[in-house]
Amino acid sequence: MTPVQLRDLYDARLRPWVEPDPPPGVLFERFGNLVRVTGREQGFVESGPDVGLEGAGLDAAIALHRDHFAARGEEMEWKTRAHDRPADLVDRLVAAGFEPQERETVLVGIAADMAEAGRAPSGIHIRRTEEPADFARIAAMESAVWGEDWTWLGDDLAREVGHDPEHFLVFVAEADEEVVSAAWLANKPGTGFAGLWGGSTLRPWRGRGIYRALVATRARAALDRGVEYLQVDASEGSRPILERLGFVAVTTTTPYVWRPSERSLAGA
Repeated sequence: MTPVQLRDLYDARLRPWVEPDPPPGVLFERFGNLVRVTGREQGFVESGPDVGLEGAGLDAAIALHRDHFAARGEEMEWKTRAHDRPADLVDRLVAAGFEPQERETVLVGIAADMAEAGRAPSGIHIRRTEEPADFARIAAMESAVWGEDWTWLGDDLAREVGHDPEHFLVFVAEADEEVVSAAWLANKPGTGFAGLWGGSTLRPWRGRGIYRALVATRARAALDRGVEYLQVDASEGSRPILERLGFVAVTTTTPYVWRPSERSLAGA
């Protein structure tokens, strides 16, 4: 398939996707071509490739969702892609107080092609886990990688796995019982797609093939569940690795984040 064909398939099946059985406390709501997700670590708004609104109507929709999370004292993310319509969507988000985050590349790959992408290097053991203690260790590893507190991730992984262990799978890579990397597979039933997330690796262990091995491990798990396509929002660091494995870049994605100010949190 061509990149455009893969992009069209990605748009048709995943945008926007509503989880059929979300975890307790997580709410998916449709607003025309928009979907709002409440109850996760941060608020989230997703759309189809055409938002379906323009001008003042789009401004009103942006304000509606921003104010929804403002009332909860929560930050929110509005996820955009480079080919979204209307063309002035990001300008209107910025005007409403949203800030662009790091741009990533959306890549799509054939799961069957990735199943032998790499094996765990010598001294590395990769295993699937459903244990909260492991999720806490993963969060500590991520905190070390990014230099900030990722404690919330342990709770998030525990909630997702506890709710649907068949479709949300977490894999940990260890060296002498130290967590050096971790990644997870989020299967999206009914779409033929699964998302690859995570993959951060402690600096001393980078460049040894751990990331490729985690891709292959998750690809095999996806195939076992009837998944045909894998999707990744890739950083500039992981994009070249994935493209060498056969993933195809179909578009770019930039999150726009709105954060409540101290003034708004105080109700002023």
